[in-house]
Amino acid sequence: MPLIVILPAIAFVTALISGIFGMAGGLVLMGALTLLLPVGAAFVTHGLIQIVSNGWRAWLNRADIVWPIIGWYALASLAAAILFTFISWVPSRPFVLIALGLVGFSVWLPAKRFALDANRPVHALASGLLVTGTNLLAGVAGPLLDIFFVNTRLTRHQIVATKAFTQVFAHLAKIVVYGYALLFTAAEGQPPWLAILAAIPLTMLGTRFGKAVLDRMSDIGFINWTRWIVTAIGAVYLVQGLFMA
Repeated sequence: MPLIVILPAIAFVTALISGIFGMAGGLVLMGALTLLLPVGAAFVTHGLIQIVSNGWRAWLNRADIVWPIIGWYALASLAAAILFTFISWVPSRPFVLIALGLVGFSVWLPAKRFALDANRPVHALASGLLVTGTNLLAGVAGPLLDIFFVNTRLTRHQIVATKAFTQVFAHLAKIVVYGYALLFTAAEGQPPWLAILAAIPLTMLGTRFGKAVLDRMSDIGFINWTRWIVTAIGAVYLVQGLFMA
């Protein structure tokens, strides 16, 4: 099936997942794109779709955004993007899949022992550097971002809204870094622009439906389901990447 059919369908499903859990959808989308497109084009395509998905999710939950976290995170994302701009390296497909798998298993890190709290400026800066840097290597870093929210006294809506807005900056950095490299590649290495345009409205629709499900969940159910779903996705990518390596 052509990408103009496949990509919008995948975008809808993954936006629905992210709209509910605040992550996991991006992990699924990045893995699918890595198998369908050249790695550089997959990174840019993922970044464009995820900016729409995360931006729309942040807008739908805008009343719950914790703005001080956003400011510090954005500053750190800018620093990470500038650093990676000077590194002319595009990871291989097996590397990306293995990295995605490891990112998925990061939900089991003993976050409470780290005593990280995104509400603290230094920790918000650290999260921006770590998450944006990992995003530029693996394409996704949502589960890593979660360890900075475990010790915060935020509701599930505040977590989803604030994480969504921080990820806008992380994906923007990915578009800038890999998009710049694609300017000098052949046409077959370019993102599927028509498929991306077709995917945007379905991404917004999936995000809207995801919020409706989120409103009906409890905070405890939200945390438990998120961990197991992300772990299962990570396991699939890790095995796949190891077999391709």
